[in-house]
Amino acid sequence: MSIYEYGNPEAWTVLVQMVGDHDLEEIEREFSLIKESAERDFLLLAIKVESWNDDLSPWKAPAVFGKDDFGGGAGDTLAEVLSLCTDRSRTYYIGGYSLSGLFALWASYQSDIFAGVAAASPSIWFPGFLDYMKEHEIRTERVYLSLGDREERTKNPVMATVGENIREAETLLHLRGIDCTLEWNQGNHFKDADRRTAKAFAWVLM
Repeated sequence: MSIYEYGNPEAWTVLVQMVGDHDLEEIEREFSLIKESAERDFLLLAIKVESWNDDLSPWKAPAVFGKDDFGGGAGDTLAEVLSLCTDRSRTYYIGGYSLSGLFALWASYQSDIFAGVAAASPSIWFPGFLDYMKEHEIRTERVYLSLGDREERTKNPVMATVGENIREAETLLHLRGIDCTLEWNQGNHFKDADRRTAKAFAWVLM
């Protein structure tokens, strides 16, 4: 994995985001948008994965779109992420967009190091993930969820569950006492990813 740093390397607040090549084109704009809203100094670690479907999926699953199956490599990815989060004097937040947002949610069930999760348009349609949330306890205090208002309007039967699943996830987290919000954005999954992710991080930093 390659790591790109934005902001103050000495900041007490550290934002962690898994990214792919497509995200790196917009990450500086995202950083600027977070900086406009955040009331504190922070360091953003953008960690580039080599295989999006393999490195960020919590378990193996068949391809939902295209031909690439999900490899279930999130455990190995998280181990590398946690090796960057060992200074307990700092406060860590994890977030991301799409499958990276799902990874951030899943990571908060594995470790208590993250003070908040910024899951923008997370791939919460991922097979079995909502059941996983029901059967396990999340280990963070704040969760931001968002979705585009057209994302569930898809002919793909698996991905069409994203709206129902994210509504149910919000209810579940509230019932478990988590400070959680669900924000709806205009457009489909591919609109304003950098802006949506910046909004997510800004909320958990409030």
